[in-house]
Amino acid sequence: MSTKEKIKEKILFEEELVNQNEIVLYNDDVNTFDHVIEMLISTCEHTAEQAEQCAIIVHHNGKCTVKTGDIKDLKPRCSKLLQAGLSAEII
Repeated sequence: MSTKEKIKEKILFEEELVNQNEIVLYNDDVNTFDHVIEMLISTCEHTAEQAEQCAIIVHHNGKCTVKTGDIKDLKPRCSKLLQAGLSAEII
């Protein structure tokens, strides 16, 4: 691979990272672990294990990134989490 091709690949990779947004889920004193886990499975397409790990991280750290991607994909997912009573935002 030439140096020019390596530089081009690096630029494309950096552009791809810039276009990524995140849904951050925040801890609250209202929702149960089961509700949070169910919502992460249905809304963010987590496995049961991923959802449980995120719920634990949110509980202990106060927040956790639960989904990364394009803003157009994340908006309806974040709205669904909010409608379910969870605290989340896109950053």
